[in-house]
Amino acid sequence: MPRVTLETLPDYARYLIGAAESAAAAFPVTRKSRLPRLDITTHLSPGTLADALCHGFVEARDDEAATVGCRIFVAHPGIADMPMPAQWGDAHYTEHGFATRLAEAGLRGHFYHDLDFWQVYDPQRRVGVQLMTTADAFPPWEPAAPLRPFLHWEYAARGMRLTHAGTLGLEGKGILLAGSGGAGKSGTVAAGLLNGLDSVGDDYVLVDLERGVSARPLFSTLKQDPQGFARLGLKQRLTGHGPLNWQGKYTFHIADIAPRQVPARLDIIALMVPHISGGKASSIAPASRRDAMLALAPSGIMQMPGERESGFRLFGDLTRLLPCYRLSLGSDPEEIAGTVSNFLARGIS
Repeated sequence: MPRVTLETLPDYARYLIGAAESAAAAFPVTRKSRLPRLDITTHLSPGTLADALCHGFVEARDDEAATVGCRIFVAHPGIADMPMPAQWGDAHYTEHGFATRLAEAGLRGHFYHDLDFWQVYDPQRRVGVQLMTTADAFPPWEPAAPLRPFLHWEYAARGMRLTHAGTLGLEGKGILLAGSGGAGKSGTVAAGLLNGLDSVGDDYVLVDLERGVSARPLFSTLKQDPQGFARLGLKQRLTGHGPLNWQGKYTFHIADIAPRQVPARLDIIALMVPHISGGKASSIAPASRRDAMLALAPSGIMQMPGERESGFRLFGDLTRLLPCYRLSLGSDPEEIAGTVSNFLARGIS
């Protein structure tokens, strides 16, 4: 099995892209997806990832900006002459060094060394390859947000950013919910949807700072642990739910509980940091930019490979442009949704 070092990395990335393009006719499945300002054509094998591409996105409707196209190959050695993934050959691997070396060559990429799982992208040609050892040798989080790094690289090249945050909205206005796992983002989003609010995403959304701050939907998946699933009444409502995922959570989709069609965008009026207070009533109080930045940036930087500097700039801009609040969550989902709804109504009026 070949070994790749920082010195040979750009050549290896271009080799993978060339090999995938040469084998294009041998990929058994093609999926086309329309996202905000982006049409994606994905070539891959049948299976879990192909299924995820069928229902994992919120398909975009008419958008106000021109749409471009990109092409992604989800490959493994069972397809034509695709090679086995290389292993890392240098003594140490760092995400920053890897991303910097590729960026110097005009490329983007990520390597998950536990699985010899490669993702490389040429943002100028808008062509990318995800190379795995077998058709199902992907990290467990991949089906919930398929092709996430490729979307991140493509949108970042155009001044937008995938952001690890939840959203809730009313009449086109919305809030971003930022925080680490367990802070209550997902439960707050689900509570809002069940009680009349809109959302453009629970985990990752596309943030754009052109003409204010807006968030657009990408992924349709929602997640809840068994306790939250029961507390929200979803066990009775979603009787056909599947097994627990790798995090011990149930997964379902925005359309399963949304009161309306997912909006094409929300104009964001505030950034909120939720936390589970243990009290009965919810409350909203001002928060410092520092606290908001600490809630927003670490997971957003760590989960989006490459573009670290631009990420810090964007998150800094978000906390400067948006008023920041601390959302103390009560115990009743309907009351939580009402607290957020009242805040949004005041912002709209």
